[in-house]
Amino acid sequence: MQRAGVTLLPVDASALGDAELARRITAGAAAGASDAEAELYLRLAPRVRLYGLRHLRDEEAAADLAQQVLLMTIERLRDGKIRDPERLASYVLGMCRMVVLDIKRGGGRRERLLRQFADDLPMAGVAAVPRLDTERLTACLAGLSERERSVLVLTVHSERTALEVAEDLGLTAANVRVIRHRALRRLRACMDGEAAAS
Repeated sequence: MQRAGVTLLPVDASALGDAELARRITAGAAAGASDAEAELYLRLAPRVRLYGLRHLRDEEAAADLAQQVLLMTIERLRDGKIRDPERLASYVLGMCRMVVLDIKRGGGRRERLLRQFADDLPMAGVAAVPRLDTERLTACLAGLSERERSVLVLTVHSERTALEVAEDLGLTAANVRVIRHRALRRLRACMDGEAAAS
């Protein structure tokens, strides 16, 4: 088979590089595009999923990111809109960044809108959610040790992993998890105890 003066022989797609897979997808069905698409997806999906786990910190969101980014990439390859197949990995990374930013912006917008219009939302059949007593929470946090507060702030507020916190504080990841668990239990008991007393 010939296309644009190049003879395309049937080849096992797994033996091809990313750029060649991209070229075959752009060339179409005659070049074995469906095998190339499947191979490209299998090859890149784990990388995109890892990027998603690192930046979204959620298994389902990471899996959705892989599907969305690779579907858009394959569609653009089919349409011939990716000019430089040699830089396909960079292109996919750029797509990951854009989609993750869009997801985070959307989540931030939803949170702002919920805060702004929470009182106006119809709550038929839904029990009222108690408002957080920040003064009580502050007092309960003050009752924790400095190490417990540090672990909670780094893991809950800064959304850092136990391993990252362990490196910062000179602890083991297992120790961080134990401290976090105990601190949360003490904090909950403090909040519940004061709530029952008031």
